[in-house]
Formats: sequence, C-alpha cells, structure tokens
Amino acid sequence: MVPSRAAATAVSAVINESAPRGGKTIYGATLGILMLETEFPRVHGDVGNAATFPFPVLYKVVPGATSYSVVEQKGAGLDNAFIDAARELVQIGADGIGTSCGFLSLFQQRLTAAAGVPVATSSLMQVPWVQRTLPPGKRVGVVTISSGNLTPAHFEAVGAPVDTPVIGTEGGTEFTRSITGGSHTLDVEASRDDIVAVGRELMNRHPEIGALVLECTNMGPYPLDLHLALGVPVFDIISLLTWFQAGLRPRRFQP
Repeated sequence: MVPSRAAATAVSAVINESAPRGGKTIYGATLGILMLETEFPRVHGDVGNAATFPFPVLYKVVPGATSYSVVEQKGAGLDNAFIDAARELVQIGADGIGTSCGFLSLFQQRLTAAAGVPVATSSLMQVPWVQRTLPPGKRVGVVTISSGNLTPAHFEAVGAPVDTPVIGTEGGTEFTRSITGGSHTLDVEASRDDIVAVGRELMNRHPEIGALVLECTNMGPYPLDLHLALGVPVFDIISLLTWFQAGLRPRRFQP
C-alpha cells in the first residue's frame, strides 16, 4: 500500500524534528547551568540537583567561583572564568545558559554578550515580570541569603526596582550556616523553618507584598512551604529556568 502524501509529510516532519542542528557534542540537553564551587548537600529541588528538573540539563563548575567570591566580593576577577565556562557549555550542546546563584545578576550583560545564546543569570529577573501580574497597590518582595550583600546594582542589572523590599536569612540560621559555612550537612526541616520565618517577617513589615521571589538558588525546595504558610505566589530559580527551557525547547502538542 502506497502511503498518502499527508502521511509521508507527517513522517518527514517527525524525522526532521528528531534530527536537530549539527555542530554539537551532546544532544537532548538544551539548558546549561553554571555552578559555583560548593560542598553542601544539593537536595531535591536545589538547582544543583539534576533530578530537580523534568528535562535533562548540562552542568559546568566555574573554577574559583565560591559562594564567598560571588556573594561577598561581587564576582570580582571572575569574568573570564564565567565566560569560558558558558562558552564550553554552548560548544558541547547548550542552547541557553542559567546559573546557580542569584547574585550573578551582575553578570547578565557580560554573559549574554559573550555566550552567543540566551542567558538567564538570576531569579531576580522575575521581579519586574511578577510585579506586572499583581493588582494595584501590591508589590514583590525578595528573600535572599544575604540582604547585606544584595545591592541596588543587582536589581538594576535585571531591570528590577531598586526599592524592592528585601529580607535575608543571615544571622546564624541553619539555612545560611549550611550554605555559606562549608558544611557537608543540611537540616532540611530547620532550613524550611528559617525561610518561612523570614518570609513571614518580610510580609509583616510590608503588608502590601503580593508575591515573593527567592534570590537564592538553594531555596528551590521551599516555595510550596512559603506559599502554604503565607498565601502568596512564590517564584524562584526553578520557575525561571523551567520557563526558560520552555522556549529553548518548545513542547510538541498532538492534535
């Protein structure tokens, strides 16, 4: 039986779709993530746990990029290291680049200019987007791992309002201790309590807050807890990179 022209066209489309552009080494993982040098546990929900994502990802650790050098020192002297790592991910197969620290918003323009593909450096990119979804009189609040180091420049770099209400988890909490203190352990329940507590404090200070954005990429396991406790939408690096991936590799819907 000779197949119809329509059937042949449909088969051809499937074959063409399954044969992406050449020039890569690795296929099927379109999102590359730049990682800091860390040793704390990456639990499910953390950006550094590949099982967090419902799609394959590529990782590259940036030499010399520690939490201290990126958060405390604003990534000084690390431009070439981040650019080289981003280009390596693109060379092997990434069609877009994300990162594992919200403080890397400072690198947004530099990485976009150098990588040659779309780049999403920080969950803070969502602040102006989420603001546009809120009713009049409501605004976005940010929960960060270090409010003292999150400057107006970090917000300006991604077009977010510099007067965005911010609160940090610093001050000896379990979450901050584990992430910034070189720990090899993480008390997930205590970390959850820390983050919910500061989120509640921020909303008590600013009752006009209608949504939260989590700066820290290690807060990925806890948005649902914040939402259930505080009753507002919560966005983080996982929501950003999931949105990002949806454009890098759109879904095929069946008629």
